[in-house]
Amino acid sequence: MDIELKEICDFISEVTPLDRLPAVTHEALTQEMRIRYLRRGTPLKSSGKCDQLMIIRKGAVSLKTDDGKLVGKAAEGDLLTLFMQEPALPTQTGDVTEDLLVYTIDTQALDEIPCSPGSDDRSVLSMLIQHIRGGLTENLHPTPEDTKMASALMYNTIEHIYSAPAITIASGSTIRETSVKMSKHHVSSIMITEDEMPIGIVTDTDIRRDCVAQGLSTDTAADHIMSPSVMSVKPDLNAFDALMLMTRKGIHHLPVIAENKLLGMVTSTDLIKFESKNAVYLSSSISRAPNVAALSEHSRLIPQLQVQLTDMNATADHIGKAVSAMNGAITRRLIEMAEKEFGPPPAPYSWVAAGSQARREQTSHTDQDNALIISDELNPADMEWYAKLGKFVCDGLAECGFIYCPGNIMAMNPEYRQTQSVWDGYFKNWIERPDPQALLNASTFFDFRTVYGDEHLLDEIRERMLARSRTSTLFLGLLAKNALQLRPPLGFFRGFVLVDDGEHKDTLDLKHNGTAPIVDLARIYALSEGISTVNTRERIQQAAGTNSLSEDGAADLLAAFEYIGELRIKHQTRQLKRGEAADNFLPPKDIPQLEREYLKDAFKVIQTMQTSIKMKY
Repeated sequence: MDIELKEICDFISEVTPLDRLPAVTHEALTQEMRIRYLRRGTPLKSSGKCDQLMIIRKGAVSLKTDDGKLVGKAAEGDLLTLFMQEPALPTQTGDVTEDLLVYTIDTQALDEIPCSPGSDDRSVLSMLIQHIRGGLTENLHPTPEDTKMASALMYNTIEHIYSAPAITIASGSTIRETSVKMSKHHVSSIMITEDEMPIGIVTDTDIRRDCVAQGLSTDTAADHIMSPSVMSVKPDLNAFDALMLMTRKGIHHLPVIAENKLLGMVTSTDLIKFESKNAVYLSSSISRAPNVAALSEHSRLIPQLQVQLTDMNATADHIGKAVSAMNGAITRRLIEMAEKEFGPPPAPYSWVAAGSQARREQTSHTDQDNALIISDELNPADMEWYAKLGKFVCDGLAECGFIYCPGNIMAMNPEYRQTQSVWDGYFKNWIERPDPQALLNASTFFDFRTVYGDEHLLDEIRERMLARSRTSTLFLGLLAKNALQLRPPLGFFRGFVLVDDGEHKDTLDLKHNGTAPIVDLARIYALSEGISTVNTRERIQQAAGTNSLSEDGAADLLAAFEYIGELRIKHQTRQLKRGEAADNFLPPKDIPQLEREYLKDAFKVIQTMQTSIKMKY
């Protein structure tokens, strides 16, 4: 394989869900790939039928509704075609916002790629083809981040899903006895057994259709109305394969058997409920929620989503993006509800997220940081409409588990619900008069991202802000000094410095002394180099090789950020599994010895980079 093809092959091998395929399949895909280039400003229009998979190699696309409202973005590594999957939404379009290089492959070629016998390669490719060809391809998806995660069923086996123990009744038992036992255990089906092994299944439908409707005596043996059980599955069967088996055979219940022992039962409902926690399906449900109460119900699945993604070995970066996408989807749905209740907006506006949601680095439920930027064409008399919008959405987010910001940084606060020119003045003053409050604001508001509405309102502010910040050495110096307040918890002899009092005594604060210092460093690099992205990883990647950050320093910092983030995510997942509230405080005793050394190395990287930035400013 020549160098150009190898580069393409290496790239697609890291794109979800293609990363689940073996190297030989990646090579076959590469041979079928075509390269397409689209200049900035090129419009994209979703069509009723699509026959190509498009993988973004470089560049970005903004996804909008026909009336110009931003609903998401697609960038490097995203599968653009998979965004076209929400027919309930209005027709949507895309604008190429950065010169776009995409790899494309026809669905026919995907269908003909050879796969290893007994592998799940075909399931992965079939899922892609279904998304491209099926009825879900009519519109652009509102939350492109969540399409990074493939079907949850593909990554799990039946042993994580089936219900145990199976509810059974001995062969020869009457229909009445069978019905009583089903009612007692609140189940819709029951296994008929002989010598403790299943010989058939009786369901509610069987009793209604074959007993009650036919006038059959309830003293008749249930064996007469059962469906013979001629099929079972093992607990290590892939859950997606189990669902496909049910679909092919037209059945809804499968006994789970291992070593001639009945372990339990898996139903199509079990599989659908498990899949409903997946980001793709959860996002779809959120977009169709009829009211705030329904949104609140969906939001309760977000911690389970984090657990599920962690169990799937997703990176901290992917989990942060998936959880942030769910928050964004909930916010957008609340805004849609508000616009339906209050009528159309008097002037264009942009609902913006700040902090970790803007950076797409959220984990589970956190507090909310948001604001409103309104077009300068607003008539002051119409400001009340935006006050109602801010209160409705912030109250709705709180009901969905995203608590009110302790610092009152929310769109329901008039100070953060202003016109574009007022916001422009805010940023100008923060940079030119960097007092302590201005530096505090910088750590929040310089990480803005549009969630809904006209993104150009924020983009224009950001462009002017970056032009000012990169030339203001006083502001950058004070921002750097402020960032050095959060230090990694390492002592003189590479020992951990633990929280010394309070509820979290003798633990490591992986957020304030781990990931937060890296977030602060990345922000300084971005502001000094005029980098517009707000995601921490992307800031570091784009700053690599500049005057602010060397290539080696960037690589070390990224590795440290990912490793500390992974420890933090796994710690929170263990807490959520135990039914506890997730936090950022990890006892060192819970870290294996070798990993402690890795963590110390990560903290040392932060120390080194902080020393470097201290010397510079």
